[in-house]
Amino acid sequence: MTAHQTGYQSRLMSAEQAVTTIPDGAKICMALGVAQPPAILQALAARAEAGEIREASLFYLLSTAVAGQSVLRRELNHCLRPMSLFHSAVERRLDELAAAEQADPIDLIPTAFSRVPHMLANTIGVDTLITQVAPMDEHGEFSLGTNVDYAWRTARAAKRVIVEVNANMPRTFGRSTIPLSAVTAIVEQNTPLTEIPAVPRRPEDEAIGAIIARLIPDGACLQMGIGAVPEAVCEALRGHRNLGIHTELMTPGLAMLMQSGVINNSRKKIHAGKSIFTFAMGTLPFYRFLDNNPELEAHPVDYVNDPGVIAQNPDMVSVNATLEVDLDGACNSEVVNGRQYSASGGQLDFVRGASAATGGMSIIACHSTACGGRVSRIVPRLTGPVTTPRNDVHVIVTEHGWADLRGKSLAQRRKALIAIAHPQFRDWLSASGGHVV
Repeated sequence: MTAHQTGYQSRLMSAEQAVTTIPDGAKICMALGVAQPPAILQALAARAEAGEIREASLFYLLSTAVAGQSVLRRELNHCLRPMSLFHSAVERRLDELAAAEQADPIDLIPTAFSRVPHMLANTIGVDTLITQVAPMDEHGEFSLGTNVDYAWRTARAAKRVIVEVNANMPRTFGRSTIPLSAVTAIVEQNTPLTEIPAVPRRPEDEAIGAIIARLIPDGACLQMGIGAVPEAVCEALRGHRNLGIHTELMTPGLAMLMQSGVINNSRKKIHAGKSIFTFAMGTLPFYRFLDNNPELEAHPVDYVNDPGVIAQNPDMVSVNATLEVDLDGACNSEVVNGRQYSASGGQLDFVRGASAATGGMSIIACHSTACGGRVSRIVPRLTGPVTTPRNDVHVIVTEHGWADLRGKSLAQRRKALIAIAHPQFRDWLSASGGHVV
């Protein structure tokens, strides 16, 4: 038995044993999305149910049902306090339950995704990391697989690191591993990874995707957000050539473009020949595509989302979605009807990075209406926070066209945005003059 194998065995234990290393009052960093470890989270929830943890905090982005059915159950919110940095359907449901009880909603910490590792380690001072990893390699390293994001740096700052080793977690290359020496406890469980199925696309998504694809030149380097519109863009890019990837989120749509030869990363100036990402979400075939794929590299989010790094890619094009655009061009991408829907994530990181790149372009897409066509998404003034300021916005796209706002005055912006609003709201927007009505 090698020294690494001996060290592994000395740390190997059940999930129930592993969570006993977490003290009451701990500041726990839970992995993002797919990397949320089901066995550890169930054991931690059971400990809280038993009254052994009365006041701990959970810091995380983008929870899945794995967390929603364990540590984020409503009845545990008082002892395992959720501190979300990006809401999902789990937090939205918890907020509905809280509203029915006239209780406070789930707390949110506003921040750019690129700043999360520093915030967790230095500002908040999390002391525990819990995450899923791929099996240890011969060098005593665990690949973080689908989720390097904030886990890579947190693993080097936290007092205790509890990993759930899952043979289904893909091994990814890049700056994506943590050493055995950093690990406190190891739990083994080979459950299928959480799948994120594709969102059904509507005609509006296809129209927006086609418009955006026409704006993207051959040889561009892409960042795509999550959802139906980015997937529609990927589908519409099938005829392009020599595209590259530098994105926070790796998706099945981007993988499809790699497999079809549309993406080869041949025109990139940094990480030439490699698709760069910080986390991935998709289906089981997609996770198999990621596994040991030398064409892909995963890196920490404070590197991938650094606008200065992003800007080193010529013809960088970022594509993200928003919920609401005002007539000055400012975007609210996180609040609906006064309730937190998601968060800022990495949108502004990539808006600024792409805008600073040579030949770069930042694109923000939205449907022209919501609520079955009863509400305009282009509005006189935002009803939520500013996610992307008017100073930074570049191109806005709806199913009715696109507006390049760079270099345009406020009056010119209003005219351009009204022209891509839904026709039934254009007179109302014109009459508002850009002011609340």
